[in-house]
Amino acid sequence: MLENNNQYFEVLNDIKNTLITTRNKIIDNANKDLILMYYKIGLKLIENNKWGLSFIDTLAKDLKIEFPNIKGMSARNLRYMQKFATEFDNDEFLQHYVAKIPWSSITTIMDQVKEKNIRNWYIEETVKNGWSRPIIIHQIASKLYERQALLENKTTNFDNTLPSPNNEQVAYLLKDPYIFDFIINNKDLKELDIERQLISNITKLLLELGNGFAFIGRQYHLEIDNEDYYIDLLFYNLKVRSYVVIELKTTEFKPEYAGKLNFYLSAVDKYIKDEKDNPTFGILLCKDKKKVTAELALKDINKPIGVSEYKILSEIPEFLENTLPSIEDIEKRLENDFL
Repeated sequence: MLENNNQYFEVLNDIKNTLITTRNKIIDNANKDLILMYYKIGLKLIENNKWGLSFIDTLAKDLKIEFPNIKGMSARNLRYMQKFATEFDNDEFLQHYVAKIPWSSITTIMDQVKEKNIRNWYIEETVKNGWSRPIIIHQIASKLYERQALLENKTTNFDNTLPSPNNEQVAYLLKDPYIFDFIINNKDLKELDIERQLISNITKLLLELGNGFAFIGRQYHLEIDNEDYYIDLLFYNLKVRSYVVIELKTTEFKPEYAGKLNFYLSAVDKYIKDEKDNPTFGILLCKDKKKVTAELALKDINKPIGVSEYKILSEIPEFLENTLPSIEDIEKRLENDFL
């Protein structure tokens, strides 16, 4: 019987994988063709903008009559195409990044990010991480570029404790501050309470940590010299091939926190890390990182540690609160898809 034939199932799985791969290529190519078509239309609109403001409105009406079943030719979308062709004049970047993401994601980034280099950063990260449109909205609203890409704002000893280019890769993963906008604040919120809420919202936590993080355990147990030790949160990052120890403190940074985390990193390197893994690194999350104090404390530590602040929902700074979209705004954006 074929139902019990292993060779048959090998053939079945092989065909399934071929179908999936081919289907994905067809979808990707169709999206790229669409984006490049919009770009060409945008160029034509720029070249023929001599007829004034009514030109695009008239064009949209005539295109609707000529192609009644084709979506995306509204006056509003034509103006987006014109803006698109105006602002993306690098053909290499257009081909390798912009044309790989959906049109609705492109227009969202154009709407919300005005500086060209920052806009290009969000597009590159969208391609690398496969962000959907709601995730893009969230990342821009939470000022991810400022929290992740600006390395000079970060407090670490990675340059002295990790070889190049691993030090740069690990530093890039770090954010400051981390935004845990899904944690409900209580008056006497303790570290264990925050840990529980983080793990109960593991999908949102992994999104905030960034691409490549895999959760290993909470209060991860180590027994050393007949003593019990518990790591707050243990992860593994697939991109840099390293274990990651995260220690959470509800107080401002204290120098002794770095010493304890240094001990945990040594323990993970000795008892858990494989010889093929890169050195384990640590992230110390505090209510206030006390930048100068933290820099001095890390100066002679021999394990890689980064110190960052974290914010929970009730503590999100005013500059973030003003940029976070409302639920109604997100729903409206999701409904208003051009394709």
